[in-house]
Amino acid sequence: MLFNSLGFIIFLAVVFLLYWFVPFKKLKFQNLFLLVVSYFFYAWWDWRFLFLMFFSSLIDYLIGLSIEAANDSKKRKRLLTASVVVNVGLLCFFKYFNFFVDTFIAAFASVGIDLGSSTLNIILPVGISFYTFQTLSYTIDIYRKEIHATKDVISYLAFVSFFPQLVAGPIERAKSLLPQFQRKRTFDYAFARDGVLQILWGLFKKVAIADVIGQQTEVILAGYEDMSASTLIYGIILIGVQIYADFSSYSDIAIGVGKLFGFRIMRNFDYPFFATNFSDFFRRWHISLYAWFRDYVFFPLGGIRKGGWYLFRNVMIIFALTGLWHGANSAKFLVMGLLYGFFVWANILWQLKTKRRRKEKLGKFPSPRQLMLMVWVFILYSIPDIFFISPDFESSFGYFNRIFEAELWVLPKGLDKLLPVTTILIIDWMGKANEHPLHIGHWPALARWTVYYAMLFFILYLNYGGSPYIYFQF
Repeated sequence: MLFNSLGFIIFLAVVFLLYWFVPFKKLKFQNLFLLVVSYFFYAWWDWRFLFLMFFSSLIDYLIGLSIEAANDSKKRKRLLTASVVVNVGLLCFFKYFNFFVDTFIAAFASVGIDLGSSTLNIILPVGISFYTFQTLSYTIDIYRKEIHATKDVISYLAFVSFFPQLVAGPIERAKSLLPQFQRKRTFDYAFARDGVLQILWGLFKKVAIADVIGQQTEVILAGYEDMSASTLIYGIILIGVQIYADFSSYSDIAIGVGKLFGFRIMRNFDYPFFATNFSDFFRRWHISLYAWFRDYVFFPLGGIRKGGWYLFRNVMIIFALTGLWHGANSAKFLVMGLLYGFFVWANILWQLKTKRRRKEKLGKFPSPRQLMLMVWVFILYSIPDIFFISPDFESSFGYFNRIFEAELWVLPKGLDKLLPVTTILIIDWMGKANEHPLHIGHWPALARWTVYYAMLFFILYLNYGGSPYIYFQF
């Protein structure tokens, strides 16, 4: 079920009514209900992979209890290693097996040995990258003694499978979300109302911005060989905004749906286009993923403490891993990650040398310097996005090569798509001090409801059945 589909709206309405109006006298029944509907939601994609998610969840539940009970440090480390091996092994098998086999076959073919061309054609289970990291963080935090293992298997399974953020995040931590399953929840009208507004904003971003821009980027990507250089450069801008609007819209809807059921899901985007340096950009972008790699990979490697070669190594490792997290079916994801890593490393190096690490304070309007820095950061972010969104590595390089070969001084095609670009930038800027831009309770009632109904109109007018989210492929 896509968030931007009628089927999900019906599902959500039914689940919401049952959740709040069926009198669950015990917390475990409330959690059991959420567990059942979450498994139903996941089974809607492919019921066969329910067993994989259940197996992965159960393994980490049992290992978590064993780590908690173990007094010997070596035994605790062996148990954690088992959790990492099982989870990463399953992730690598389903996500990377075909890639490794194809690479192996191609390597032998290059020296004249034909091993055949068939693979197992393994299907990638939807959301496996997200829930795997979620269960891994649980066992790691128990090993670090930052949380205690829970004996409540229902609340634990519900935490792993919670349907709003199951398929594409945010990647929650047990220390934040699991305790919310372990205390009774009561309906909070103001909290739920804010959730509805965040859902509305998320749907508007997906339907009226990401999908509308996507109509033009599809044309540009499909026919880049015949496009002017100006159109291709313009396409880079559109692609950068499209990816942000598409993915952040999913996160907003997930967070909003969580609020409907009394849960606070972590923020995943913090107006990244208003970052004035590249390090700050990645503190605002896909926060749950980059914070995961920061806490469980970057800091254990030494972070920025040693500097020099170690700083370069640590930054490039985590960005190479984030690139590979997106997929190993093409070198394009690794190149994308390494480019981002190089930009972040250069930015950190500059900050350390100039001792300018403070976050820019933004006023009502950006200063000329701030505006220039925002544009610069946006350019650095958008260029590697071609590797992200192109169908393969060759197309990515072909796109860039065409920019230097084609005519530059002509008007780019599809300038009407600047309207959704400017729309999201203006709305985001107006709401940058809030969790989401529809915190407009201080506005006059007429103005507020005009905005709500206008967004709803565009959602209904433009949404023809719901297009998939970009990050569903991960």
